[in-house]
Amino acid sequence: MPTLLSSSRLLVAFDDEHLVANAGLALVGVLSEKLGLEALVQEFVDVRPFPGRRVATLVHAMVAGASCIDDAHVLRAGATSSVLSHRVMAPSTLGTFLRNFSFGHVRQLDRVSELLMTRAWSLGAGPGDEPMTIDLDSTICEVYGCHKHGAGYGYTHVLGYHPLLATRADTGETLHVRFRKGSANTQRGAQRFVREVVGRVRRAGASGPLTLRCDSGFFSQFVVQACRDHEVRYSITIPKTRPSKGPSIRSSRMPGRQLTTR
Repeated sequence: MPTLLSSSRLLVAFDDEHLVANAGLALVGVLSEKLGLEALVQEFVDVRPFPGRRVATLVHAMVAGASCIDDAHVLRAGATSSVLSHRVMAPSTLGTFLRNFSFGHVRQLDRVSELLMTRAWSLGAGPGDEPMTIDLDSTICEVYGCHKHGAGYGYTHVLGYHPLLATRADTGETLHVRFRKGSANTQRGAQRFVREVVGRVRRAGASGPLTLRCDSGFFSQFVVQACRDHEVRYSITIPKTRPSKGPSIRSSRMPGRQLTTR
C-alpha cells in the first residue's frame, strides 16, 4: 500500500503474496526455460556454486529494469518469483558471484550466449539462408563510481565503459558484445570482434550472404581484411580528410563491395 515518506517523495510498495510485479516476466521465464538458460550456464560457467540460477536471476532482473545488483530485489516482490522456473538469488549473493569472474569466465558466458542464439534461431528466429546485415558500433556505458574497475574517460568525456556491439539490422537483435575499458579507442579490437561475430552467426545457422555496416570509426585496412577473409560484404563510411578525397573507393577484386563516404 502507498506510504507517504515526505511531502515530495512517495514510495509505492506491496507485499501481498498473491500479486505479481512485472507479470511480463512470465513470458521471458518460459522462453528462458525453453532455451535452457539455467542448464547451459550450469554446464559451461565454473564459478560455483549454482551459476545457473545466479545468471538467470541477473538476466531476469535486467529484463525487469534492474540497473544495479540491489535492483534484483524486484524479483522477490510478492509472488513474482513464482512465475520463474529457478530460485531467485539474493543481491548480496549475486555480488559475491560477479566479483569472482575473470576474463575466462566472461568467455564462458560468450559460449552460453552463442548456444542460446543457436537454439533460438533453430526454432525459427534466425535468418536461415536469407541475406543478413550486421551493424557494428560502439557505445558509452556511463558509471557514477570513481572506483569502477576499467572505467575511464573517452572521446565523449563521460566516465564509463566503451564496449563494442554487433546487432542484426532487421530485428535489432544483439549478436555479440565485447566489453572494453572507457578509454579504449573506437577501433580497439575491432578486427578480432568482426571475425568473432561472423563465426558466431555462421555456427548459429546464418548461411546466407552477410553484409557488415559501420561508421567511419571502424574504417581501417584490418576491418576490411577481416571482411574479405570471411567473404563478407561491407559498407564502411570513410572520414572526410585530406588523404581520402573523392566520393568512394571501390575494390577492384571484389565488385560491389564498396566503402561509402558521407
